[in-house]
Amino acid sequence: MPDEPVPAFSDAWRYCVGTGRTELALRRDYQDSLALLQRDIGFRHIRGHGLFSDGMGVHRPYTWQGERRVRHAFTYVDQIVDAYLGLGIRPFLELGFMPPELASGSQTVFWWRGNVTPPASHQEWAALVGDTVSHLVDRYGLDEVRTWPIEVWNEPNLTFFWQDADEAAYHRLYEVTAHAVKDVDAHLQVGGPAVSPGADDWLDRFAEFAERRDVPVDFVSKHAYTSGPAQHVPFGVHQTLAPATDLLTQFATPRERLTGTRLAGLPVHITEFNSSYRPDNPIHDTAFHAAYLAPVLAAGGDHVDSFSYWTFSDVFEEAGVPTSLFHGGFGLLTHRQVKKPTYHLYAFLARMGRHLLARGDDHLVTRHPDGRVTVLAWAPVDATGATPGPERHRVRLSVPFAAAAAAVHRSTVDEEYGNARAAWQHMGGPHSPRPRALDLLREAAEPARRHGRLPAGNGRVDLDLTLTRHEVTLVELDPVRDETPQWWDERRLLGREG
Repeated sequence: MPDEPVPAFSDAWRYCVGTGRTELALRRDYQDSLALLQRDIGFRHIRGHGLFSDGMGVHRPYTWQGERRVRHAFTYVDQIVDAYLGLGIRPFLELGFMPPELASGSQTVFWWRGNVTPPASHQEWAALVGDTVSHLVDRYGLDEVRTWPIEVWNEPNLTFFWQDADEAAYHRLYEVTAHAVKDVDAHLQVGGPAVSPGADDWLDRFAEFAERRDVPVDFVSKHAYTSGPAQHVPFGVHQTLAPATDLLTQFATPRERLTGTRLAGLPVHITEFNSSYRPDNPIHDTAFHAAYLAPVLAAGGDHVDSFSYWTFSDVFEEAGVPTSLFHGGFGLLTHRQVKKPTYHLYAFLARMGRHLLARGDDHLVTRHPDGRVTVLAWAPVDATGATPGPERHRVRLSVPFAAAAAAVHRSTVDEEYGNARAAWQHMGGPHSPRPRALDLLREAAEPARRHGRLPAGNGRVDLDLTLTRHEVTLVELDPVRDETPQWWDERRLLGREG
C-alpha cells in the first residue's frame, strides 16, 4: 500500500437516504427507527413519495358561495419536518403525487393509491407548489430551505408512475413547477427528471428542453438498480442481479451524457439506488447484500454528488403491509427495528475517516485526524448465484501507522454474525415474533467484535485478514499509549511468583 494519500474519501453515500411515503413519518415506530439510524449513521437528507397525496391533507378544495376554492393545510407537513430536523436530517423534497381533486385522471400506483396523472389545472398546481415552498420558508427560514433539494416527480418515464409516460406532459409539469419554486426564491434548488434505469435518453431530451425553454435546473437526478424481471412467489419475488459494478456504470451516465449541454457540471443525485427495486425481494435482508454493495459505497462518490439507499426502513408498504419480519421491505432496518447486514455496512462507513489512504477491489483504508486508521474489507460475491462465493477470502495490507503499536478492534458481519435473518430462519421464520424472540433477534443482529494488539514497525502495521463468505469487516487501529504500571505482571494473577 503506497504511503502517498489519494484524495479525501467522499461521503456522498451519507448525503441522502430513502423512505416510504411521507405520511409514515407520523408513526412512532418510524420515528424510533429513524432516531436509531441517525445515532449510528447520520444521514443528511431524507426523500420519500407522496408529499401531496391524500394522506398528507395538503390540498383541500372547498366550495364557498357557489365558488370552488382551495385551502392548503400543512399540519402533517410541519409535524414531519419538525421530527426530521429534530433528528438531524433534512428533507430532500419530492413533489408528488397528484392530489386527487386536482388530478386530470384516476390512474393510481401502490395500494395507498398515489395519483399519477397530470394536473387538471397547471395554474392550481403552481399555486400548490408555491404555497408549500413559501410556507416552509416562513416556518424554517430561507437559509435552511435553500439547503433542501426539490425534485419534480418520480420516474416519469414509467407508465405506472406517470400516465402514459408522457414526456411532453412531464416537461410541462417540470417547467411550471420550477418557475413556481423560483418565484419564491431564486436560490432554492430544483431539479429532475428522476428517471428509472434504462431511460438515459430522457436525460438528453431533458437537457434539450431546459435549454430551449430556458427552464431552471439546479441538479440532475436519476435512479439505479441492478435486478432483472420479478419471479413471483406468494408474498415475495426473486430476481437475477447484474454485477454491482453495473450500479457504478449507471451512476456515471448522467455526467457522460450531459457533457456539452447546459446541464453539464451540475450536481448529480442518484435519488434511489439498491440491488432490487422490489421491497418484497428477500435479498435485501442477507449478508450477501452487504458484501455486494460494499464496493459501490466505497467508490460511488467518484461519479455523483449523492446516491440515496432506497430505503432506510421496512416501514414502507408500497406492496402492502409486510406479512412477516423479513418479508416486505428493502430497508436497512426491519419494521421491528432489527438491523440488517447492510445497515452495519453503513454504520461501518460512518466510523471511517475522511483522509483516504487506499482503496482496492476488496478494501478501503482511511485515517482520522487523531491518528486512528480504519479499514473496511469485504469478501467478493458471485452475483450470478452459480456459486455460493468463496468460503474464505484473504486481505493482506501494510497500513501506514505512526505509533509503536496498534490496539485492534474488529467488527464483523457475515453469514453467522450480525445476521438476524439467519437467526430468524433457525427459529422457524416466525411471522410475528414474540418479545423474547425479538430480543434474541436484535442480539443476533449485532456484529461480532474482537480485540487485539499489533506491533508497528517502520511506520506501518501489517494486517492479515481472513474473511468468511459474504463477510464485511471493519478494523479500527488506535495508537497505543501504554500506561501499564511497571510492577504489573499478568503471570501473578493467581498469586504465583512472576
